[in-house]
Order: sequence, then C-alpha cells, then structure tokens
Amino acid sequence: MALTFRSSTAACLVAFLLLVGISSGIAAPSISGVAKRVDVAITSEVFDESTELAPRCDDETFLRRAYLDIVGDIPTPEAAVAFLLDPAADKRARLVQELLDEPHYGQNWARYWRDVVFYRAQEPRARIAVNAMVVDLAQQLNENVGWDQIASEFITARGDVREDGHTAIVMAQDGRTEETTAEMSRIFLGIQIQCAQCHDHPYDRWKREQFHELAAFFPRIGVRQVREVTKRSFEVYASDRYSQRQRKQNNDRRPTAEHRMPDLNHPELPGAVMKPKFFLTSASLPLALRDDERREQLAEWLTENEWFSIAIVNRMWAELVGEPFYPAIDDIGPDREPTAPTAMKLLAKKFAEGGHDIKWLVATICQTDAYQREARPRRGPTGTSFAANVPQRLRSDQLYNALLTAMGGEEQGSNARGYRGANRGSARPRDAFDELFGYDPSEPREGISATIPQSLALMNGSEVHSYLNPAKQTLLRKLTREIDNNEALIVELYLRCFNREPSDDELARATAYCYEVSKRTEAFEDLLWVLVNSAEFQHRR
Repeated sequence: MALTFRSSTAACLVAFLLLVGISSGIAAPSISGVAKRVDVAITSEVFDESTELAPRCDDETFLRRAYLDIVGDIPTPEAAVAFLLDPAADKRARLVQELLDEPHYGQNWARYWRDVVFYRAQEPRARIAVNAMVVDLAQQLNENVGWDQIASEFITARGDVREDGHTAIVMAQDGRTEETTAEMSRIFLGIQIQCAQCHDHPYDRWKREQFHELAAFFPRIGVRQVREVTKRSFEVYASDRYSQRQRKQNNDRRPTAEHRMPDLNHPELPGAVMKPKFFLTSASLPLALRDDERREQLAEWLTENEWFSIAIVNRMWAELVGEPFYPAIDDIGPDREPTAPTAMKLLAKKFAEGGHDIKWLVATICQTDAYQREARPRRGPTGTSFAANVPQRLRSDQLYNALLTAMGGEEQGSNARGYRGANRGSARPRDAFDELFGYDPSEPREGISATIPQSLALMNGSEVHSYLNPAKQTLLRKLTREIDNNEALIVELYLRCFNREPSDDELARATAYCYEVSKRTEAFEDLLWVLVNSAEFQHRR
C-alpha cells in the first residue's frame, strides 16, 4: 500500500521532537509507547509518499515468527489453534511476554551467542567451554540479568572454562591479548577496532595507538591447562607478579606486566609500553594496576558508553526485523551512517535507561510495525529499508528443534538439553546437525544459503527418515491410524510444519496425490517429507 506522508518540514519536526524526548530525562515509557515512537521515527526518516509498505502479517505468520525468534522452535498444533482462535486484541503482545517467560527463551539466545563467540574462535580446543557458556548464559537471560552485567562478567572472567561460562570469549581466543581485545570490542561495541592493530584504521578514525591502548587492559590474562586425576580442562587466569626481566614475545601467550605495541620498523625490539586507555572516551588508567582493577574499570566504561547499547540494539533489530540499522551487525561506529538514526537512538537510550533489559528490547521490537509486517525478499540496493520484514534462514538449533516438533522426535544423546558438549568425539545428533547447518550469525544473511550437503541431509539423512519409517512407532504412524480422513490429516501435517492450514490449492493437490498412491502410509510419508524439505519450513518468515 502507498504511504500517506507528511511534508519534509513536518518530518524533520517529528525527528526533532523524538530526540528531545530522548534527552529529557523522563521515565522510560511503556513497551507499546516506545514501539510506536520507533515506527514514527522510521516513517519520518526512511519512507516517502511512494513507499510501498508490506501489510501487517496474519496471525499464523506472527505466531511462527515469534516462536522461532524468541524460543527457537515452532509451536505445536494445539498452541497454534489456541492462538488463532483467541479473539483478544492484545494476543500478540501477550504471546511475546509468555514466550519470554519460557526457559527455552534463554536457551535459544544463549545458543545464538555461543555461535557469535565460537565461530570466530582462534583455539579449536575452546569448544570444551561451550557447554558452560550456554548453561550459564541461558540462566542469566531467563532471569533477565542486565546485558551490562552479563558483558561485565565476560570481560572480567577468570576460572575453569568447564565451570564458568563467562570465560568463553577469552578461551575462544586462547587468552591472546590482541585477539581478546578485538573480540570484546566487536561483540559488545560492534566496533572492529582490530583493523587498527597494525596501522591506522583505513576507513574509521581509530589510530593504531588506540587499539594497543585498549589491549593494555588485558596483558595480565592467559589460558593454561588444568590436569587433575579426574579432570582435564583449561583455566583463564591472571597474574600480577612479575620479575624485572620477564618479557612477552609476540608468540608467547603468558601474562605480562604491561602490553607493548610492536615496533613495525624494528620488530626485534620489545616495543613501547602502552597505558590502558578506552578509545571511545580517552579515559585512562595508570600503569602497574592489578588485572582486576583494569578489567573491572574497562567493563564499567564500556557498558556505560552509548555504543554498548547501540551495538546490541543494532544486532537484535537485525535478528528480529531481518536488516540492521547499520549496513553490518558488528562493524559500526561514529564514522558509519545508520538508517533511521532517530529510531535507533531512541531504542538504545530507552534500553540503557531500563537497566539494559534484553527482554524489554525483544518485546519492544516485536510490537513495532516494522517487525509485524509481512516478509518480503531481501531488498536490493535501491529498495527501502524496513518496508517489510525479511525472511531469515533458520539457525541450526532452530531447524533441529523445528524438525523434532513437526515430526514428533525426541532429543537423543546423553546431553538431552541440546547443548553442544565438551567432548569433540561425541555423537549427539544435534552436534552433528550443528556442524552441518550452523553459520556465523554475525555474517550478512544474504551470504548464507543452503549447501548441497545440507539438502542431501534433509532429503536422504537418517535424522529425517527415522521419523518416516513405517516400521517404527513414529508420530506419523500414530496420526495415520488415528485420523482416517485424508483432508483432516493433511491439515494436521500443515499445522505441524507451517503452523497454518493449507490453501485450497495445496489441499486439493495433496488430496489428489493421496488418491494416486496405492498405500496411504507412503503417501503421507511423502507429504511430510516434502513439507520439511520446503523453503517455507527452513526459513522464518
């Protein structure tokens, strides 16, 4: 539909008033109030009179979208029918709140952050830290611990990586000072300052000295093996005791007293000692401070900075709406231009004022018109941002969960909660599935597409065919016995896979196929196979 748009002068006035509201110090408004203001800001800054907006999605689409986004699974037919028959005007908002209260909310997003951290790991053995990270982070997310506190615990972590999940980032980078510095900035600030490690940043304002000043917060940490009679692990540790002659070479990952910036002209020399300084504010610490003083102060400065809130808002908006405010999820900063800056700043400001509440942020985005529009293919260079939601290929855990729910499967293996475990030799189906279908969620989604091995796994793999085997007591076998009417069974399978009823054309074609196949069980095995192999099943729309 064409958008009715105000004059450019009025649009500028709207943006000005919204920004005034941001800085006025008033109490954060309700979820619905902020959501409406975000939509108004996007309308004034992005759309014009020629913009064709996708209409509001139907309840079936919203239901499946919200389930996959929040708890990483699809709803059961019973949940779908209950929601679709609910006449209440606020049922979408209530659904979001109910899903945020589910324990699978924390598990789903802990797995998301697991992939953010470990797809950039420098140390392959770091996978032994995965289980602890997912368990600990899932608990914190479910308890709605503030994102600032969570980030602070990652920045200041030390201890056994099998027991403290917050050691994951340091462990993934093998305790290397420069790599740990780069990841802390990328994950929590969305700024890839590592581009300034060897030279001034080619596109942004960051200087080489600023990267190494940030690295000066992390020289006293390291990773070492823990070898006990009953346990093999790694430990993130810190040391504040050094002799005068102790010096860290470039390939030595042991803790050192201070961080030195390598001399590019004379690499054989130790380099200049760098004073800990936070590059976004130039706040600094004196040399010789203890490790805990350095990292705790950095955590405070980092989480209080506006880019900390902007980074998580940009990332969560991209996951839920399908397109970030900035061109990239984790490559932002003051030298980059966002789309709809007023809307972005409004969300970030209110997120910070509300105690860095991730559940609030998810609920607010889910109430926006931008989130609730129908999905359209990812726009081209001349398309308009946020005119529609964008389909997202399911992450490996979401797809695995959806298969289990649609086909009536149960989690297999000793780790039934579905976390990637510490033993690389484990044969849990979820682990193998993740190896095949996983991807780095920080990468642009337009570059992520199905591969031939993935297609073959869904078409011919044992995971899918085990739920279609007529010789086993599968859900499909149970349904074909209980539901005699072919049309009713077709509707049941569509509800299970797509959380909607089939269209008239889909129902007619499926019914005709059932009559063509001599064996009824084979016909419905084929139908279920087609549904789970479809693009609709493998995407969140």
